Amino acid sequence: MKSMTINRKESGLFSEQQIKMVYDQEFYSNFMNKPFEIDAFEGQIKLKAESFDNESRKVLKNALIQQNTTLNLSEASQINLDALLNENTFTITTGHQLSLFTGPLYFVVKILHVIKMCEELKVKYPNKKFVPVYWMAAEDHDFEEIQSCNLFNQKITWESDQQGPVGRFDVDGFEEVREKLMDLFSNHQDSEVSKIIDAYSGKDFAEMTRSLVNEIFGDRGLLIVDGDDRALKSSFIPVMVKEIEEQFSFNQVSLTNEKLEKVDAKLQVTSREINLFYIEKGIRQRVEMVDGKFIIEGIGEYSQEAIIEEINANPERFSPNVILRPVYQEVILPNLAYIGGAGEISYWLQLKGVFDALQLPYPMIQVRNSVIWLDSAIIGKLEKFEFAVTDIFKDLDAWKKEFVQDNAGDELDFTLLNEQLKALTDTLKNTILELDQSKGQFADAEVAKLSKQIDGVKSKAIKMSKGKHEEVMKAMDQIKSKLFPNNGLQERSVNFFQFCADGKVSSHVNDLYTMLDPFEKNLILLLAE
Repeated sequence: MKSMTINRKESGLFSEQQIKMVYDQEFYSNFMNKPFEIDAFEGQIKLKAESFDNESRKVLKNALIQQNTTLNLSEASQINLDALLNENTFTITTGHQLSLFTGPLYFVVKILHVIKMCEELKVKYPNKKFVPVYWMAAEDHDFEEIQSCNLFNQKITWESDQQGPVGRFDVDGFEEVREKLMDLFSNHQDSEVSKIIDAYSGKDFAEMTRSLVNEIFGDRGLLIVDGDDRALKSSFIPVMVKEIEEQFSFNQVSLTNEKLEKVDAKLQVTSREINLFYIEKGIRQRVEMVDGKFIIEGIGEYSQEAIIEEINANPERFSPNVILRPVYQEVILPNLAYIGGAGEISYWLQLKGVFDALQLPYPMIQVRNSVIWLDSAIIGKLEKFEFAVTDIFKDLDAWKKEFVQDNAGDELDFTLLNEQLKALTDTLKNTILELDQSKGQFADAEVAKLSKQIDGVKSKAIKMSKGKHEEVMKAMDQIKSKLFPNNGLQERSVNFFQFCADGKVSSHVNDLYTMLDPFEKNLILLLAE
């Protein structure tokens, strides 16, 4: 495999704000601690070291020991877990929903991104240790978003009517999903992928996901953190109490939003007055404030004193929403940077004031690597018809039209026709005006009609010529649909295991890992050889 890059702006796949978050974070410098760059880690390390104490390290390590009791941690992961007690150890974090069988390709990309970044930071700062972390969003509740995966043109879905935090879902009915996955790799029953599917098990969906991710990435030292944890939530109690007493996050985000709108930034998320949920198995309800009372639908009504008492007694029953989840993460981790997708990172711009109100260090934020994987079939089509790799970014209709015109020979050379049409329309207009100078609009209308008729003839000629190039047109359709499903990025819909049809997972993970560059800003194209 080899790679090449293209500026994200030239790809036409990213918004202007997303482009700025990659190439020009300085534009948003008022909404972050400091723009992301490798030299800025020195200051970020100092800032975090001053705020993250030894007791926090002990709480984190003990919680992860408990969370990982069902796993066989690799030596690399165990070393990283033990290192959390060292004041010179820091984390680089990414997060994602508990997607079915890793979900879309970028799930794997973002985890490999943070793993590789930790290795490169170690070279830059040899006296520090950097631990890659995957934050498992076990408390999310949007099951429809994550219950399916697309693999080999098949949609595999876990059917379940369970409600509440998806990490707490029972695994009833999941055996059918596992069997479908096995069937897809039935020609490689003794391969690595079969071992991975076997490992995809546990008492609930969170434990299953932890086991799956550990099986794929554990040998690279990845640590998996589940925020749905009583011990970790206990560390977050002061923030939750402050939220109840002051609604501080809503106030801070509202102020920041006003400033962002002045620079025409798109607001990614909406803050609520209280940015907490109440959760139990099968339940995830907003905490809402009405006339000084705190209402949890289906649970009850609380005074401020009573709900604070409940938070202190049962912190695991409360969950931060999208506004406070990043804060929770930074409270319990010795974290330096958060890595996420372009849209995901944009909403962090709304949060700087929330961190400041808590005197909590705001991490550096970075847009992860984004990739398009061109397999051997795609490369074969490009080579057969002598297309450039960058042609894949052209609008499909324009690409087809350009090809037809470039390859149709003289029959579609409209140069002479265009010259004759111009001469004819000029003559027609001049003749009418010589007869009656007041008929200018009439002359223009008649010229427009004639030009439109000729354009119609040209279009029909191009269409007839396209038929002569049916094989090429079909190849273009296949290339675009495979690389840009539903006109979106391939990495957002195609599953990583799509590229592991031979069952050899570790070699393909390693290929991807080798091609990624955590400090590369451009879009990365992965080219099969």
